[in-house]
This record gives sequence, C-alpha cells and structure tokens, in this order.
Amino acid sequence: MTSIDLNSDLGENVPDRVVSDDESMLRLVTSANVACGFHAGSPEGIRETLASAAAGGVVIGAHPGYRDYENFGRTKVDIDSATLQAHVEYQLGALIGLAAAVGGTVSYVKPHGALYNTIARDERQSKDVVAAIRAIDPSLVLLGLAGGVVLDVAERAGLQIAAEAFADRAYQPDGQLVSRTEPGSVLHDPAAVAERMVRLAGEGVIRAIDGTDVVVSAQSICVHGDSPGSVAMAAETKRMLQDAGITIAPFAGV
Repeated sequence: MTSIDLNSDLGENVPDRVVSDDESMLRLVTSANVACGFHAGSPEGIRETLASAAAGGVVIGAHPGYRDYENFGRTKVDIDSATLQAHVEYQLGALIGLAAAVGGTVSYVKPHGALYNTIARDERQSKDVVAAIRAIDPSLVLLGLAGGVVLDVAERAGLQIAAEAFADRAYQPDGQLVSRTEPGSVLHDPAAVAERMVRLAGEGVIRAIDGTDVVVSAQSICVHGDSPGSVAMAAETKRMLQDAGITIAPFAGV
C-alpha cells in the first residue's frame, strides 16, 4: 500500500462536554467525520468544525448516529426501519446544509458508535442506512468497518464504499472491534498505535487482542478524537506512516 487516509470523529464538543481538540486534529487528518447533532455536538459547534475543515482542505464526511445524546451514541437502539432511515436522512440533510453554508462539501458518510458497530453485523439496519444515503445523495461514499456487512449491502445497492481500520481500538480475532465495555478495548500508547498502523499499511494485518493476526484491507485509518491522547496518537501515526513511505491522502472528495 502506497497511500492511506487518516480520519477522526470531530464536531462532538459542547460547552459542558468537550471531548476533542478539533483544531489540532484538523491539522493532522485528511478526512473529518463530523457529528450531525444526534449523538453529540451543537449546530454552532458543528458549523465551526465544518468551517475549519473546509478552510484547511480536509475532506468532510457526515457522522450520523442513533438519537442517543445521553450515551454519546454508544448504546445500541432497537429502532424500526422507517424511523432509522428518517433519522439518518435528517442528519445528512442538516450536515450538508451547514457545510454548504461555510463553503464546504460533504463527500462521504461514516456512521457513529453503536450504529456503526451494529451495521457491521446487521443486514436490516445496514439496508436502512444505505437507503437513507441513496435518498439524500447517492454519490456519497460509505465508510465502514473493513469486512463489515454494511459494505456489501452498500456495494450491492450501487454506492461507492471504503473500508476503515481503527488505530486506537483493539480487534477481535474475527475482525470486529472489542467492545468498549471490555478491558484493553481502547489503546493509548502513541508509538504502539502507530506501529500497528504501519504494519496494517505494509502487511495488511492487525494484531488481535488474543495475539493472532487479523487480515484487514482498509483505505482509511481512524483515530478517535475523543480518546485521551488522540492528537499525539494521530501525529505519531502520521509521522511513522510517512517515514515508512506511505502517503497520507483522502479516499474521497478528490
């Protein structure tokens, strides 16, 4: 692999719940997954992050989630198809409008949190999310977990897709992410995180939590903006990838 994208989940801050340093991350990443207000963020904060991304030439993606502000969108919601589709359409429409207001363009969609993990396995909710994207703008690329069900569903529906790997999350042997409720699920050491991503880019594998290697084919790497030490992890990952001869470049919007 000679090129890979570096992304982060941003636009999630509100005055009483500041979780990320968006300005610093936007100087490091090539793509920004911007919250749409259901799981985190406020209209004014989201708009500010969008404006900074647009001004800095960072590709913008929509980051819709379950309507679950209290739990930061990290609790699975039992939701019917019509409601889920409408909720995703609403979020996409809002972010596209705010991005246009600051001179930006939304190029892709990366679902958030529990919704992201659910559609990595659940075909019904995957179809609901894909239907929402197609209804709003079928040119949007869907970014999802490498090997996830939603990527197959989206591709069959005619959407462009991109696969993602996580720098700061532990993997199960089957390629799924270790639940955040489990010890060791979130990684924090910048050097260890960066070394994992250099190996991903060079060999196409990630070490799972049980010590085995998982084959992962990904076009984008995520460092969660709300993880402690996220800026240091993103900076070290970018530095080590570039030192290994890997170009950091967006997967969409170019």
